[in-house]
Amino acid sequence: MEKMLLKSTTRHVRIFTAEVVDEELKFHPNKLTLDLDPDNEFIWNEDSLNKINEKFNELIKERAGKDLDDYELRKIGSEIEGLIKFLLQNGQLSYNPDCRVMNYSMGLPKTNEVL
Repeated sequence: MEKMLLKSTTRHVRIFTAEVVDEELKFHPNKLTLDLDPDNEFIWNEDSLNKINEKFNELIKERAGKDLDDYELRKIGSEIEGLIKFLLQNGQLSYNPDCRVMNYSMGLPKTNEVL
């Protein structure tokens, strides 16, 4: 029986047991693919993207040898969500004013007007 592609989806993080081949996801039992901020809710800079990728790779290494089941994928996704919130709260990431819907899903921006 062929294994199925597993995925974990949060508001800002999608993780798949797959690799991208010709712009399509193809199941791979030993690879994870990260789709970050699919709705473009944030404005990303190189530093914040690097921090997310470093954390993602660190979380994968911690799970070396374990089965990558949906529970483990959800844990990884939750930790990445937490890092996104941390980056936003510390001014290393900002909301995208051109986003389709502005709902401040990670809390209101910290500006002098709000403080």
